[in-house]
Amino acid sequence: MVVAQEPIAADVGLAVLEKGGNAVDAAIATGFALAVTHPVAGNIGGGGFMLIRLADGTTDFLDFRETAPQKAARDMYIGPDGNATKDSIFGWRSSGVPGSVAGFAFAQKRFGSKKWADLVNPAARLAADGFTVTRPFAAALANPNSALNQDTESKRIFLRDGNTYKEGETLRQPELAETLERIASQGPRDFYEGETARRLVAAMTAHGGLITAEDLKDYKVIERRPLEGQYKAFHIITSPPPSAGGIGLLQMFGMLDGTGYSDSGADSPKAIHYEAEAMRRFYADRSEYLGDPDYYNVPLKQLLNPAYIAWRRGTIDPTRATPSTLIGPGLPKSVEARVNWYESTETTHYNVVDSKGNAVAVTYTLNNSYGNGITVPGLGFLLNDEMDDFAAKPGSPNMFGMIGADANAIEPGKRPLSSMTPTIITKANKLFMVVGAPGGSRITNGVMQVILDVLDFGMNPQDAVDLPRFHHQWKPDLLYLESGFSPETETALKNMGYDLRPIDNVARVEAIVANKGVLEGGTESRLHGKVSGY
Repeated sequence: MVVAQEPIAADVGLAVLEKGGNAVDAAIATGFALAVTHPVAGNIGGGGFMLIRLADGTTDFLDFRETAPQKAARDMYIGPDGNATKDSIFGWRSSGVPGSVAGFAFAQKRFGSKKWADLVNPAARLAADGFTVTRPFAAALANPNSALNQDTESKRIFLRDGNTYKEGETLRQPELAETLERIASQGPRDFYEGETARRLVAAMTAHGGLITAEDLKDYKVIERRPLEGQYKAFHIITSPPPSAGGIGLLQMFGMLDGTGYSDSGADSPKAIHYEAEAMRRFYADRSEYLGDPDYYNVPLKQLLNPAYIAWRRGTIDPTRATPSTLIGPGLPKSVEARVNWYESTETTHYNVVDSKGNAVAVTYTLNNSYGNGITVPGLGFLLNDEMDDFAAKPGSPNMFGMIGADANAIEPGKRPLSSMTPTIITKANKLFMVVGAPGGSRITNGVMQVILDVLDFGMNPQDAVDLPRFHHQWKPDLLYLESGFSPETETALKNMGYDLRPIDNVARVEAIVANKGVLEGGTESRLHGKVSGY
């Protein structure tokens, strides 16, 4: 089974499985296909995480997050007035060194069973032959606020210089097809040292960008040990730093365990209250202690210490919301470094399970919608604006009101903090669930709720991803609700002391559950993904 946020790419992955490929093969093919059919987030010009669990229990976590170029500097986005500029979002200087191609190549070499070219060529054919534009894709391209409007190449390719694509028309991307064909025939070396690298560096140089030939040649995928923990009868395998998500899941599961939060049912006032209070406490810790572990000593053991989590649980009032002014980062003051934690919601996630029980969860991104909106001339792919995930001005709020500082300050070669939370769950040493989501800083809360809906409330994955979700991030002290909660529930929450606000979505969660030998998939009904399986 493949569950992805764009149907054509999901089918590309399934075709690999049907031809005998394994879950890693299918994940690579799906990732390349999304770069063609889902350019809002699918990419070869960005980066992300891949979590793998093989049927024999072997696990691995591949960090192919973008890195800050060697020309990057701590104060590079500070203007003459001393405030952060928008250069970390718009323009050529906003891009980190892309990792997606390297990440997929590392996975294929270590875990794949099919030839590299066989996994890239389906995407190249899609780019060359084109695909049918759907109504939602046409509407997204027509958005006047899209970053695509800021770049000549992007306007030509995606917007036809004002003659926007209509539903049913065919979008072809010949420059991207040529790039993918080179990557297919020459391997990842083309992207990092070959023709594609040379043309990317030339464009960077011509437009004042930061990425050099040395940055591309030196890029490395990092293998990290997944975070693991237990929740009731379930074993949780999840994302380590530079993701904040895995720590968040394990902390919040620990705070909820033993509270009886689920007694009144999913999305009941009691369940929402306890989950929101666990969120509040995790996000307070998140604001202070997390960053790239290669540059900052993340206090993992302290944050996941059962005694610490039990103490945090004990501060939850069973009937009242705790004001965020009374909650702060909970570790001793000797462990301290504030970080930036704004992220765009425009990421994408997909899950794959093969017939042998191998499982892969991938979350990757360009950061904002279509990244910085720039398509590299002659190469056809969009660039990320991942530099905005760093703290541009340590110690001060950024343009989104989020506070940033030293643990996530800009340094050459560093990877920015992320909320991406690909997660795999087992029960009795057998695969049970594969799950993840886009959604920026809301990812962790969205993924947690879907997991709890399955584990504690007995839902199938489709019902779980369709259930309305909520979000609390400590500061501002607001409880955000998707539409669908009853007036009675909202009144009960207000009476507990919550300040409620509406929100369009809390992450876009995708899930697969292995239930007694049957794979069950879930992708949000209100959107346009696909569960593709056999």
